[in-house]
Amino acid sequence: MEFKDYYQILGVAPEAETSEIKAAYRRLARKYHPDLNPEKDAEEKFKEVAEAWEVLKEDNRRAEYDELRRYGGKHRQHFEPPPGWRSATGGDFQHFGGDFSEFFQSIFGGGFGEGPGGVWRQFDARGQDIEIQMPVFLEETVADTRKQVNYEIPAMDRDSLGSIKKTLNVTIPAGVTDGERIRVRGQGAPGQGKAPPGDLYLHIRLVPHPLFDVEGHNLLITVPVAPWEAALGTKVMVPTLEGKISLTIASGSKSGQKLRVRGKGLVGKTGKGDLLAVLKVVMPPLVSREVQDLWRQLSEKAAFDPRAGWGSK
Repeated sequence: MEFKDYYQILGVAPEAETSEIKAAYRRLARKYHPDLNPEKDAEEKFKEVAEAWEVLKEDNRRAEYDELRRYGGKHRQHFEPPPGWRSATGGDFQHFGGDFSEFFQSIFGGGFGEGPGGVWRQFDARGQDIEIQMPVFLEETVADTRKQVNYEIPAMDRDSLGSIKKTLNVTIPAGVTDGERIRVRGQGAPGQGKAPPGDLYLHIRLVPHPLFDVEGHNLLITVPVAPWEAALGTKVMVPTLEGKISLTIASGSKSGQKLRVRGKGLVGKTGKGDLLAVLKVVMPPLVSREVQDLWRQLSEKAAFDPRAGWGSK
């Protein structure tokens, strides 16, 4: 078994902050998503990137992985966990696609849910339910979306257990949320004898968006503004899930200030959430001495002390 270097997979340094790891995961998850990338190995890369994020996003699990890495796994083509190794962070993982690599399972004890296997018996028995992960883009939650699902169900052939591939077109309703479970009746494994088939359950996992964060049914987006735009006020074009809108930045705005745009968030059962635009004042580079002199003149004329009273009792 070959050691998987999850830092290398995401293209980040081992000492990278979680925010940097998250940004790399978002970018690669979108790059390799099978719905956007027609390359034949895109799906495998997508699963590999999701698996790396599953390990590195959680501090305790990342610490366990780092311990194995220091143990020497990164230098081994035929890796085996240390004798007596047992993870303390196993659980209900949220890997897109529902299956983990042999390396992951050997360390953390398997993935999400159960596979399509089972014990076949020679009497009437309802078919097994099938549970799979369904990645959904934020843009696809605005309205009902038809998506193709490919999965496997167990099949009995000459007294031996096998599996057959199945393709299904399903409707993902508008307003689905991360972690929601959608039931498709009768599309699981076939029943035994006269018993009915099981059901298919789709576990919705929202694919991270490169611009938006999700907070309930609200969307958060960081809007970079120049210091003079924050000071004097301006209008900027801000992306939403349904196109760009013009947003007014009032004079005297501050970095970190939130501007609420009603009805531009995610669809909910009682209406749409809002878009929260978080202002971030971005400093320009000091490209010349002339620019530095202008900043110096501004500081003298403004006579502003941002730390006045700072630290006083």
